[in-house]
This record gives sequence, C-alpha cells and structure tokens, in this order.
Amino acid sequence: MENRDLQQLVETISMEYFGKPFVHDAVFNNRLRTTGGRYLLRSHNIEINPKQYIAFGEDALSDIIKHELVHYHLHIEGKGYQHRDKDFKLLSEKVGAPRYCEMIPSLKGYKYTYTCKRCGQNYLRKRRMNTTNYKCSKCFGRISLTKIW
Repeated sequence: MENRDLQQLVETISMEYFGKPFVHDAVFNNRLRTTGGRYLLRSHNIEINPKQYIAFGEDALSDIIKHELVHYHLHIEGKGYQHRDKDFKLLSEKVGAPRYCEMIPSLKGYKYTYTCKRCGQNYLRKRRMNTTNYKCSKCFGRISLTKIW
C-alpha cells in the first residue's frame, strides 16, 4: 500500500463512519515506533505507522484510521479531542474506534518463547536461558525453546 492508497482509504472511512470529508493529508511515517498513528494538531494531517499494516493487516489499519479520525473531526469542530475527554470517548464508541492498537511483537522486547512439553504453558523471555536448570511452574514438566523472534 502506498500513500495515495492510504489517502483514499482515509477519505472513504471518514465519509462512511463520520459522514464528513477528510480534506487534509494522510501519509505513512516509518519513524513511528510505539504508536499506530498520530494526528497533527497544527497541520491537521494524519500519520500512520506502516509496521502496523505489515504486522496486523488492513483491519488493524482501518481501526487506527478511525481512531485518528476521531481526533481529527473533534479538533476541527472545537470539541474535546483528547483521550480523556467525554466527546472523544462517546464518538470512539459510536464509530467503533479502539482506544489502543496492538503492540508489534518485536517491540515488546521478547526474543525467546519457551514451552512446557507436558502442559503447553508458554514463557516469554528477553534473554536466553538454560532449560536444564528450570521446570514448568504449573506441572513441573520439562521446558524447551520453541521460537526465537
């Protein structure tokens, strides 16, 4: 997906869910790390994290766009556009915009996934560990390394 496709998608979602046009720019910003997108107050533009689209697909992208459009339309109308404002909460619920986006797994800091061979309990770890020194906390079964991120 390119910026022009994103612009078209934002305009479509704005008309479909809000009944109002989006007349500013929507672009992908590769520098965004921990957020799915952001609404810029001064320019009224919307920036979207392309890593969210790559990791979670178009459904997650449309949810992020709806969230940013809630900020956009409320700010344009002079209403409470911040997360803590009542207007924001009401409009978000009305259009089905999520409050937060899902975090990209590689940004959580977990590099290793260990699994119990007996009960299937998963353990996420940032550092590698010696599996002979540890047992499962639920069933005391053996643990093995199953995935490296």
